[in-house]
Amino acid sequence: MRVKDDVKQEALFQATVKLVNEIGFASSSVAKIARQANISPATIYVYYKNKEDLLVSTYIQIKRQLSAAVMQDFDAALPIPDILKDVWLKMFDYISSNSGYFQFTEQFANSPYSDLIDKQEVEKYFEPLIQVIQRGIEQKIIKDVNFDILTAFMVYPIMILSNPRLCQHIELNAETIETAFGLAWDAIKR
Repeated sequence: MRVKDDVKQEALFQATVKLVNEIGFASSSVAKIARQANISPATIYVYYKNKEDLLVSTYIQIKRQLSAAVMQDFDAALPIPDILKDVWLKMFDYISSNSGYFQFTEQFANSPYSDLIDKQEVEKYFEPLIQVIQRGIEQKIIKDVNFDILTAFMVYPIMILSNPRLCQHIELNAETIETAFGLAWDAIKR
């Protein structure tokens, strides 16, 4: 049995993201990903069962990294608007700084591979935030609507603003980012 190597696993992660973003899921074969990672195709099977497992694991790893970034120094004792603003700004920073990862997750979320994800596994990374939002609903600070609707009005503005192709005519600075958060907050608050 071969031992797993963190350097090779990271190379596979980076190669998967890069290749999928360049040529898509269907064209990203195990052999092409291995070549991009500069490893043997057989080595992939030391780490992953198959291509699906590699793609799902890559998606989950990105979600874990996003969670680590936005949940850093999370303080559930702060006022709810302050918590959400802090998370929103961290998410904006993460997505802006990791556009390739975000592009991968967007493609993944809109592909049949997304059906392979255990949604509860991904949600557990954001559990403290989910609890704060639920508390906000219970305290009548946040609108009592479907959680996916709340998420859309909080997260989709970040996705658009952080994508230079979609948001070419706005200078992103502290003031415009603050304005964007204010609009997102206005959309979900009671």
